[in-house]
Amino acid sequence: MTTESHCRVPARPNHKGTSATTQVSAPKRVIYRRSLSPSQLLCASLLVFAALAGCSSKKEQPPPPPPGVTIAPVIRKDVPIHQEWVGTMAGNVDAEIRPKVEGFLLARLYAEGSYVEKGQTMFQLDKRQSEAAVEQAEANLERARAALGQAQIDVRRYTPLVAQKAVSQAELDKALSMEKAGIAAVSANQAALDNAKLNLGWTAVASPIAGIAGVAKVGIGDLITPTTVMTTVSSVNPIYVDVNIAEQEYLRFRQSNSEKAKDLELILGDGTIFPHRGRVLFVNREVDTRTGTIQVRGEFPNPGNLLRPGQYARVRAITELRKDALLIPQAAVSELQGVYHVAVIGKDNKVTIRNIQLGPQFADLWVVESGLQAGESVVVEGLQRVRSGMTVAPVPFKDTQANALAGEK
Repeated sequence: MTTESHCRVPARPNHKGTSATTQVSAPKRVIYRRSLSPSQLLCASLLVFAALAGCSSKKEQPPPPPPGVTIAPVIRKDVPIHQEWVGTMAGNVDAEIRPKVEGFLLARLYAEGSYVEKGQTMFQLDKRQSEAAVEQAEANLERARAALGQAQIDVRRYTPLVAQKAVSQAELDKALSMEKAGIAAVSANQAALDNAKLNLGWTAVASPIAGIAGVAKVGIGDLITPTTVMTTVSSVNPIYVDVNIAEQEYLRFRQSNSEKAKDLELILGDGTIFPHRGRVLFVNREVDTRTGTIQVRGEFPNPGNLLRPGQYARVRAITELRKDALLIPQAAVSELQGVYHVAVIGKDNKVTIRNIQLGPQFADLWVVESGLQAGESVVVEGLQRVRSGMTVAPVPFKDTQANALAGEK
């Protein structure tokens, strides 16, 4: 630091009593030296380091390694093609339980949803009216038998008297007619009695088949008539499954020469496969012109009554055998605006994005119609990270099913 100043200093009085002013000149330049503090030295060091780092960052860095992807080979193999349809189950017999007679409902004698045997009583109606009808029919029968007995006595009495000319032939003919009428009356009243006994027995409403009983649609105390549906009993072993398939699928199904095409597999609502295989029972006679589908009914054994009418399930069957099909894992396929493409790995580990056409599915694999060849490899994992022309580091796809298919001959 340098300063220059001029100051005037009052002069001392001289010996003569007068005062005088003396001009004093300060040094022209004064320099002060000051040392840096430790914090300032640290800042300076950081600035120097940053400058050196900036210079070193301008040097070229080595390129990053190629990204790793998982690849799988394109498999060529004969595979059966499955087709699935949604079906509805139905009992092989669905019997609506109706009474034969009229009466008030007194009791329900079965547990709803339970299995009932053929002939098991399910409902009990008031039978007092039927019992009275039986008693009346019995009385009428006894009256007819008495009248027949009297007519037979007259015939036996008049027959010898007519020979003796004691009774006219007209009297005997009348007695014979009364005998025939009595026989007819006895037969009619016997039939009426049998009918009354049937009506009495029908007050106990029984199941005509063995099966699963549904919910009761009537309550205790209701007046039941012969038109009343009291409940439904379904025979469910075996059980039917109805599906509606497209006309083209039906033609492929019928033209298949494989015996396995006649076997059906049932996939339940929870995704499990029903352990018993079914068969095609019949194909309906016509195609529905509104939907272009035709009804096919399958039959499945149902021990234990696990399957119930009205239940939904998927029915799967082999519709064709695809020869020399090309297969790739489903995870290798990407879709964009309805176009399917895969990432193909060349011999130099470079990626080529290629459009393909897909066919049906087989297990966890896709059948490729066009766009790939056997022996090529496609990216299964890491498809989102690759671009066409990129070099990658491939590793084999560890999938048990795909590897097993690739190793089969």
